[in-house]
Amino acid sequence: MANRDDYDLLFKIVLIGDSGVGKSNLLARFTRDEFFLESRTTVGVEFATQNVTVQGKTIKAQIWDTAGQERFRAVTSAYYRGAVGALVVYDIAKHPTFENVQKWLKELNDHADPNICIILVGNKSDLKHLRAVPTDEAQEFAKTNGYAFIETSALDATNVQMAFNNIIGEIFNQVAKKTTDDDAGFFTGRIGEGKTIKPLQDDAEPKSQKKCCK
Repeated sequence: MANRDDYDLLFKIVLIGDSGVGKSNLLARFTRDEFFLESRTTVGVEFATQNVTVQGKTIKAQIWDTAGQERFRAVTSAYYRGAVGALVVYDIAKHPTFENVQKWLKELNDHADPNICIILVGNKSDLKHLRAVPTDEAQEFAKTNGYAFIETSALDATNVQMAFNNIIGEIFNQVAKKTTDDDAGFFTGRIGEGKTIKPLQDDAEPKSQKKCCK
């Protein structure tokens, strides 16, 4: 069991989206810098942790990953309980996975805190020759619904660190604004304002965090 002195704050972040969109590889790339070409389907729930420093504070991000398949829906309530951030992931080469983003957002609305920080993630950006979801289409959807948006590749690590660091930074910013110890209502709004997170060369960590919560 981790020593509480190892970190200042613990954030639970969930990965959601259809099976096969690359959620497990995003998790592996961020927490272990690994990628598995023949990764198995996640059964039930798995999670990994990664420490991130934000404004001199050590944040332990506990990132949960589960299968995007109907037969595992029994884990729903426990999966979302206590989550303060969510990455809603689709595959840029499979348009149905983008269409199903609406379903996953409804699950968040039904089971998670209404003010959870959300980022829309178009994964597998390395498959440019197979692209089925135009970037403009996803950007417009994110803008209309007030979510931040970024495209990533777990295969070549493009923007993976940026996606996780951005949502962790925004959660931290909202926690820092609170002047009480009230566990409910950490946030004044959702991550987004319809802004696309700007990719940096070599997936460098952003020098400053954009304000994404309303």
